[in-house]
Amino acid sequence: MADENGRTRQMWHLLEPLHAVLYYAPEVFAEAGALGYDTGERWPSYFAWRAAPLGTPDAAEATAAFHSFSPRMVAEHVPAAWAVAGPDELLEARARAVGEAYRAVLGDETASGPELAEAAVLARRAAEAADTEGRALAAANAALPWPEEPHRALWHAATVLREHRGDGHLFALADAGLDPVESLVSFAAIGAAPVEVFSSRGWSDAEWAAARDRLAVRGLLAADGTATEAGRALRARVERRTDELAAAPWRALGEPDTARLAELLGPLWVAALGSGLLPRETTLGIGRV
Repeated sequence: MADENGRTRQMWHLLEPLHAVLYYAPEVFAEAGALGYDTGERWPSYFAWRAAPLGTPDAAEATAAFHSFSPRMVAEHVPAAWAVAGPDELLEARARAVGEAYRAVLGDETASGPELAEAAVLARRAAEAADTEGRALAAANAALPWPEEPHRALWHAATVLREHRGDGHLFALADAGLDPVESLVSFAAIGAAPVEVFSSRGWSDAEWAAARDRLAVRGLLAADGTATEAGRALRARVERRTDELAAAPWRALGEPDTARLAELLGPLWVAALGSGLLPRETTLGIGRV
């Protein structure tokens, strides 16, 4: 596949908003509220929805899987989430919520249409080609039954693929010698998103400052907190390695079908972004890096 890393990154950019609807759509918050979760902010249901495929992980297990969150923040929500609803109940509610959210965001005609159904088939082929060994969140989602409805199947495929990429990203960060908070600090230092955006991960000012000091000692950050040439080079290697580790599903799908899927996803991507549900800037740095 020509420019394999570029195509791999493009597919992530197209699929990520389709996955992220889960964390912002009012239909999802309605389901969370019905289960008994506090919906005054998104984190109680976020941790419950995302961790449910893992079963009932404790705080340490969830922290390791999610990586970028402060252990304190994770411990505020896990394992307390399982006292509200069990994983089976959560997964059933998650599937309902996604179906309702997709119909609201995409419209009934699109959600039930032949082009979305074609996209779901192609995305499923890619997701089923993903090697999930050693990738906790990807493996847990891949082990779930496939939904019958195409719009829910598309979301499920998008989720398996984005968690597959995310799990691989953790390998790339570890190879670069970046711990969770250093990963965020170094990403902010190259302008991926404003520092304030990364505060959503729960690290204290002292922890952030200590991570900056550690990176400065390594020659990766300048005195003003921006990345040095070495720091930018390291982050470029991390992103390149992440793309390489996420490429196998698209290699298996093949360039013609991957290109067709990208074409089919375009209008859905526009609808997701145009819904106004998703934040303009996130810790993923999509659109800025």
